[in-house]
Amino acid sequence: MAFGKRSGTTSATLPPPAPAAAPKTATPAPAAPPVATARASESAPAAVSKLKTPEVKPEPVRKVNQHSDQYYATKTTIFNALIDTIDLSQLAQLDTESAREEIRDIVVEIISIKNVVMSISEQEYLLDDICNDVLGYGPLEPLLARDDIADIMVNGADTTYIEVNGKIERTNIRFRDNAQLMNICQRIVSQVGRRVDESSPICDARLLDGSRVNVIAPPLAIDGPTLTIRKFKKDKLKLSDLVKFGSISECGAEILRIIGHSRCNVLISGGTGSGKTTLLNCLTGFIEPGERVITCEDSAELQLQQPHVVRLETRPPNIEGSGEVTMRELVKNCLRMRPERIIVGEVRGPEAFDLLQAMNTGHDGSMGTLHANSPREALSRVESMITMGGFSLPAKTIREMIVGSIDVVVQASRLRDGSRRIMCITEVLGLEGDTIVLQDILKYEIEGEDDNGKIIGRHRGMGIGRPRFWERASYYNLERELAAALDELNGA
Repeated sequence: MAFGKRSGTTSATLPPPAPAAAPKTATPAPAAPPVATARASESAPAAVSKLKTPEVKPEPVRKVNQHSDQYYATKTTIFNALIDTIDLSQLAQLDTESAREEIRDIVVEIISIKNVVMSISEQEYLLDDICNDVLGYGPLEPLLARDDIADIMVNGADTTYIEVNGKIERTNIRFRDNAQLMNICQRIVSQVGRRVDESSPICDARLLDGSRVNVIAPPLAIDGPTLTIRKFKKDKLKLSDLVKFGSISECGAEILRIIGHSRCNVLISGGTGSGKTTLLNCLTGFIEPGERVITCEDSAELQLQQPHVVRLETRPPNIEGSGEVTMRELVKNCLRMRPERIIVGEVRGPEAFDLLQAMNTGHDGSMGTLHANSPREALSRVESMITMGGFSLPAKTIREMIVGSIDVVVQASRLRDGSRRIMCITEVLGLEGDTIVLQDILKYEIEGEDDNGKIIGRHRGMGIGRPRFWERASYYNLERELAAALDELNGA
């Protein structure tokens, strides 16, 4: 009954207080609970404040240009008038410079007819923009012209990101609409004989300078065409440039030079954006001019400087689903072309088996790249690719092929501060039971970071005085240089 009452009946049900308990009520003991409650209530807001969701700050936008909304509206009006005026079939018969002059003359005339008020500098910008829209890559042109941009990522007509110094930033670059973006994507891929549309919405292609391009179009891309360009620098990097950037030490670069000259079979592994293709380009710089080199790639990106180079590229299926030429077919055909070195841009599938066979049958100095986070994982991935290719070989037989074919694995990585480092140079020693034995020659050790968040570290030798490829270096009279580099590296 006491729990169901809130009025005076409650006091009637309570037992009377005992007389002996009166002195105890004067003690501070009963006051303790209110104090504890007060303290708990004071600490509660602090505990809650720690759990508050941090404020979402607006994303900073890097201004590549200073164009206003009015400028874009004026540009759209003049562009539409240009399309109504110009004869595109006649324009296609002109060379690029003549076509640009023709477009500029017509645009200047349209500006005067429509009484558009613009400064001279704005008018020059407008002329260049419209010429780029008709003949070039539109709003992408200023980004492609910059050599400090590594990646361009377009997520629909209104959103464009770039990567500069390893950091991704949003820009104010935008397209007129998704139709213009799709038109530019088709213009890029058509230059290398490929297509992208609703029936074939995914396409890998390249620019004329070798920059890698990927396009995924609606209906697969929900928010509009998505274009990703991995740009290559106009001035090709050399191994000395990697030393200057701190990607590798001078001793490590000398060891890589000897590995390239002595025709070791090299596998370059690393994650996305770690610099695998750049490193492969650097290593191919040590190939002798008289050697016949054949490259196999999904999209031709490698820029070899040797005179005797044959570049091969895979082909996707046509609209009927036939005519595809795979990487494995290219690598198999290489063996009939009398190559001295075979270079595979990226090993992704069963072509790994044919590449290992080529490395093991007289094509010394062959190279390739693959995605992996460590040298051991790279070799495991090669084994997995061969197994997935349908080759019914025992695991030990595949590992014996790997050990007999690959001499060195070079691991590249992109660190959290955006810098790229060669993490280790590892040689393949042999097979103990069913385990492949690896030996690190050089390793990059992270020691901390500076006040600006840049990672500090150094390349350290692992105390190896005579690596397995010593005899090969000796065959090419490079053992003295190798010994000197190892001594300096291990003494660092």
